[in-house]
Amino acid sequence: LTGEWPHPIASELIKYMDQAGVDVAFCLREPMMDVTGGTVSLSTNGFMMQQIAPYPDRMYLEGNVGPVIKRGIKHANWELEYLVKEKGMRVCKLYTPEDDGPINDKRLWPFYEKACELDIPITMHTGTSYVVPQPGSRCQVGQLDDVMLDFPELKVIAYHAGWPDTELLIGLCGKHPNLYMSLSGIIGYYQRSPYRGYHAIGTALQWMPADKIVLGFDLPFDDLQRVVDYIADLDMPEELQEKWGYAQVTKEDKAKILGLNLARLTKIEPTKRVKV
Repeated sequence: LTGEWPHPIASELIKYMDQAGVDVAFCLREPMMDVTGGTVSLSTNGFMMQQIAPYPDRMYLEGNVGPVIKRGIKHANWELEYLVKEKGMRVCKLYTPEDDGPINDKRLWPFYEKACELDIPITMHTGTSYVVPQPGSRCQVGQLDDVMLDFPELKVIAYHAGWPDTELLIGLCGKHPNLYMSLSGIIGYYQRSPYRGYHAIGTALQWMPADKIVLGFDLPFDDLQRVVDYIADLDMPEELQEKWGYAQVTKEDKAKILGLNLARLTKIEPTKRVKV
């Protein structure tokens, strides 16, 4: 890697969205409170709302009201409801690696109940825990099964394709109607190693419709064009169709992955906002 990353502010992001023809982005605060000994987060929901305010209809808030258990369910649920009803938040992230319990900790059940009541999708970090000292035992893919069994109406978007347990996540997405697989973060790996992506997406489409795969980012802004193009130009190799039984990824499949699925989940009108 060479050069400096674009600054992580909205005025920089919008430039790359325009270049890549990306109409809408959800902008997420980064907590990571363990780097400050639990005293303050790296960013706040308020900061994100300030950043996206100049770009209505292009940037939306993806809130994070955690760490939910450490903070207390009463306080997390209050902010969740406030952000949904007063600030128009359409999706909220649960990041358990920095909390006091895993995805299927029963202390989170009132949080899931509130999300169901508000009809807001919850995004979750799943798979390995990339950040030291956060434990991977709090974000294992298999823990989603317990949550979805008790809250079948809860809409959950599992980030990073659950890597390295992507096939387990695919199986659970096939089992649970409201569990979705996001390609956030891992999409950069797939673009650099395209056959890994062909296998992951090909396998996913054997177990669930394209309606359940969501494009995510979670990369430096200047990577946006390459990962969007990877999906837009994806052509399943004939060898993999023949030997692995993968279906060709259709234009309709790609449109769903690139935005229509997330637009449906977050109740955003899927109109073209950028002309390229």
